[in-house]
Amino acid sequence: MVTRFFNWVKQAGALLGKDIKVEFRTKYSLNSFLMFALTTLVMVSFAVGPYILDEVLHSALIWIILFFSAMAGLARSFVKEQEKGTVYALKLSAVPETVYLGKFIYNLVLLFFVITIVIPFYIFFLSPPVGNPGLLVFVLILGSLGLAAATTILAAIVSQANVKGNLLPVLAFPVLLPLLITAINGTRLALEGFPLRDAMPELQILISFFAIMLAVSLMLFNFVWEG
Repeated sequence: MVTRFFNWVKQAGALLGKDIKVEFRTKYSLNSFLMFALTTLVMVSFAVGPYILDEVLHSALIWIILFFSAMAGLARSFVKEQEKGTVYALKLSAVPETVYLGKFIYNLVLLFFVITIVIPFYIFFLSPPVGNPGLLVFVLILGSLGLAAATTILAAIVSQANVKGNLLPVLAFPVLLPLLITAINGTRLALEGFPLRDAMPELQILISFFAIMLAVSLMLFNFVWEG
């Protein structure tokens, strides 16, 4: 059991390293992420102008930007493997679960990187009140975990479709709706300065969503990958 676990870690780490090296050469996913997020942020900033938004609108805008940025940047996680023909090498050399884990961690790294750039810019341009920065960080981390876990398995499903196009947002939105609603509410509490204990229901839902999505994805990924 221990040997199997270390083999999973080794294979997932190798796949993660390969994807990061490819991303540094092409910067396709990262550029898609940043271009969409920053363009949307600038447009929202100009549209809002001198008006002051309340915490609910700020929270919704933050997660709308993150959701659609993820759809733009992570949609090709598996499609690019098919286009380059490396999908066959992966099927021969790696256990399906480790492929999912490697892609999940890679997507999560990209998502975290974009968040560290977009959120400071959002605060700079739109000046939302951040009453509890620590809670905001917790909500962003937990929301990103669930977002990356769900997007990874859905991107694998989309890669098997004959018509890929913009299928990922269509599939992802109903799946991610509970996550988005909870993350928006948790972000609102952080902006309004509520203490951590008052946001525990939201944090527990975000943790549960991530755990359930990760477990279900690991169980189903073999059927998607070999399908």
